[in-house]
Amino acid sequence: MDEHSSLALQSTEPVAVKNIAVIGLGFVGLPLALSLSMSKANVTGVDALPGLINQINLGRSDMAEWYEGERLETVLQRELHAGRFRATTNLSSALATATEIIVTVGLPVRNGHPDTSALETAAREITKYLKPGDLVLLRSTVVPGTTEGLVQPILEESGLKAGQDFYLAYAPERIAEGNAFDEFASMPTIVAGVNEDSTRRAISVLKLITRANCIVARSIMAAETSKVIENLSRDINLAMVNEFARFFEAAGIDTFETLRLANTHPRVRLLKPGLGVGGYCIPYAYYYLAALEGPGRNLQLGEMARSINDAAPKAILDLARTELAAQGKSLMGARLALMGLAMKDYSNDMRLSPAVQLAHLAMAEGAQVRGYDPLMVEPLPFKTKTLEECLSGADVVIYAVRQAEFERMEPSSIPPLLNTPAVIIDTRGDDRFKRLSGPGVSVRQI
Repeated sequence: MDEHSSLALQSTEPVAVKNIAVIGLGFVGLPLALSLSMSKANVTGVDALPGLINQINLGRSDMAEWYEGERLETVLQRELHAGRFRATTNLSSALATATEIIVTVGLPVRNGHPDTSALETAAREITKYLKPGDLVLLRSTVVPGTTEGLVQPILEESGLKAGQDFYLAYAPERIAEGNAFDEFASMPTIVAGVNEDSTRRAISVLKLITRANCIVARSIMAAETSKVIENLSRDINLAMVNEFARFFEAAGIDTFETLRLANTHPRVRLLKPGLGVGGYCIPYAYYYLAALEGPGRNLQLGEMARSINDAAPKAILDLARTELAAQGKSLMGARLALMGLAMKDYSNDMRLSPAVQLAHLAMAEGAQVRGYDPLMVEPLPFKTKTLEECLSGADVVIYAVRQAEFERMEPSSIPPLLNTPAVIIDTRGDDRFKRLSGPGVSVRQI
């Protein structure tokens, strides 16, 4: 696609798209489906989990997403009532009328290898009902080469040819959980099709919800890879600051103040360290690229970043052990309280949560773990119903995840609940905790 074609495509205006199927109703698919239905499209969400579909059709969702101050659940109920959105496990009924098919099925990593089986299954099911003139638009983060090397051949088993009988394109989602509605609208969207007509068709759908530019990539492979390295670059940055944090803590240097000062330079953009890196986006990026490794294709920095970030929960637990020993206590039998259990700040997603990983590590060493997170709904054996219950009698407190409830609380209410002497380890850089350090309670920020 030449430069002139690319510029022309950026000015494409949306067409009237009435029937859309969104396959996969997870943290990306459900807010995407609702964003599209709010644009007055007729949207059917499809997922293989009957329990999830039942909850969605009842207007229930615990997803921590907001649209103009409203919870996603409120938006869901309104769109269901308006008849613009419904959910089903029946792909046949969804695709009978849909002409735009958006796939958000992810690629989990198992034992270091991306598992494409769910995406393959989705593609084979689509193949059964694919019609001439349909658009298939992938919005998942994938191993580069997946769209054309895996999905396209499966779809063409229908007897239809991509770019000739149906349209095929890729447009990676670039949202941050918690800001999905806003970022679907405001984030520049990368898009590439198997041919120019497929790209145009994809843009016509994307423009239903995005106010930002649709950036046309010269190849689908480049578009796929760009999303992976966006995530991997954050993994590497986080590994760097997590390593800094361990070094600074040992040297008696204020980590968060040092990073704040460094970031006053206009060309420096250091992220904040923490308990680790969770979720499926950032931790999986290295493995998506590593699937392409071969002679002359090595990712030493990415591998090292994964190793550092994977070890972060253990590093924090080691610090807790050292602090307890200084107070004459042992991790064995100690009460460890975790403030926050989600995989990141202001989230209720526990997938690959570093806080949960730390909890299991601590319990394996004989610690009595309690954790509290106001947004978490998943049952965990160590989860408490209140923060006070979590903190009561604790020997060590780890502030793992920011949540609005924690920011509203007065930190001075914590020490009276603890089994003093006690230690508080603040991984979020909340300056209010510094004031708690004194006789009976030591505070470490890392």
